[in-house]
Amino acid sequence: MSHQSASLTQNTMTGNLREDLAKRQDELGRPIRVGLIGCGEMGTDIVTQVNFMPGIAVSAIAELRSGTASKAFAISGQSMDAYKEANTQSDFDHVMEQGKTAVTNDAQLLCKSPHVDVVIDATGRPGVGASIGLVAMEHGKHLVMMNVEADVCIGAFLAHEAKRLGVVYTLGAGDEPSSCIELINFVKSLGYPIIAAGKGKNNPLNVEATPDLYAAEAKARNMNARMLVEFVDGSKTMVEMAAISNATGLVPDKPGMHGPSATLDELATTLCPIEDGGVLSRTGVVDYSIGKGVAPGVFVVTKAPHTRIHERMNDLKMGKGPYFKFVRPYHLTSLEVPLSCARAVLYRAADMVPLPVPTSEVCALAKKDLNVGDKLDSIGEYTYRAWVMTVGDAAKAHAEPCMVLEGAKVIKAIKKGELITSANVEVDRSARIFELKAMQNNMLKGMGH
Repeated sequence: MSHQSASLTQNTMTGNLREDLAKRQDELGRPIRVGLIGCGEMGTDIVTQVNFMPGIAVSAIAELRSGTASKAFAISGQSMDAYKEANTQSDFDHVMEQGKTAVTNDAQLLCKSPHVDVVIDATGRPGVGASIGLVAMEHGKHLVMMNVEADVCIGAFLAHEAKRLGVVYTLGAGDEPSSCIELINFVKSLGYPIIAAGKGKNNPLNVEATPDLYAAEAKARNMNARMLVEFVDGSKTMVEMAAISNATGLVPDKPGMHGPSATLDELATTLCPIEDGGVLSRTGVVDYSIGKGVAPGVFVVTKAPHTRIHERMNDLKMGKGPYFKFVRPYHLTSLEVPLSCARAVLYRAADMVPLPVPTSEVCALAKKDLNVGDKLDSIGEYTYRAWVMTVGDAAKAHAEPCMVLEGAKVIKAIKKGELITSANVEVDRSARIFELKAMQNNMLKGMGH
């Protein structure tokens, strides 16, 4: 099955998924066995959600923070007898053979176990998640990636390796990118052009956000402050739109996109060509809106390709046209991820997978003035924020990929708001994510790109 055809299968299969899960359980006498790497806020959601689905179970958890997995089980309402910690491969496998969830701080045990069918990366760390994901796929596991940062950096390489190894690589259902892909596939199936596709930004945009400024809010929302800042400063939006771009060939109309303040009713008249009153210099783009009523949804803007269709759309209260919006007004994040696990195992289908050649790169702008000798921290912290560009624009500017910047040293002073490039920083070439990015670059060169 091709990458693109695999991603189109999800909507045709959802209706019978519950029945197919139950049938598989009956036939094999066991559920789909999920290995969860990372059991924080999202991981706890998954542990809870699968309790309501037949034929699928979280059979293994890898988590470095002591007590996190037990807290997840307590929150989900499961018995404390439902899991057991194990530190060797034989003990780990034996726990699962007993029908319990095996818990460990060593993700390698989970990836190598014959009792795991599909692995979810919920680590949130690009280098860590990608490395673990590769090990899982090399041991025959399907990989469901919640780590969109890893996907936008080396997703093409991960998808290539999955195909070579005969397993499924997919981004998880429920996040905005995969939710938007559902709409894109729907609109394309009708034969309508994609003018723009994207999301509403959930948090008020503050490009100067830092963990210190948002520590109290993060605590109140039971969130990691770094993760909250990644949402607030726009980094997550850049990452998510790049993921859509790399899975579809849609591109940012300009570096950083437009990000208009278009309300739900204004989307179709704003994210359309300039000559028709909008802001776009071209069609077939990814973008986002900070306007009221769009978040937490995703959207596609299209143009009626025929007067009859225009008339019918208008009659059906879709707007005046000729540009129309399609909206999915929600995304359920981690609660939908088990669906991706099920589809990967049952149908060998991906909900969202990158194209062989990326179209966008996530780069970075300085959050503050940076001096020679300064060391860069992580996305969502103090020194930079993500910035999406086309691959061509990024190459011309010698922009460094955002995900390889952690630990980089400033070698030339950088002004606040300035693009971070190979001319002003020296990245850590020993980092695993840099090594993997180099492997993807070599792969693309071998393909003539």
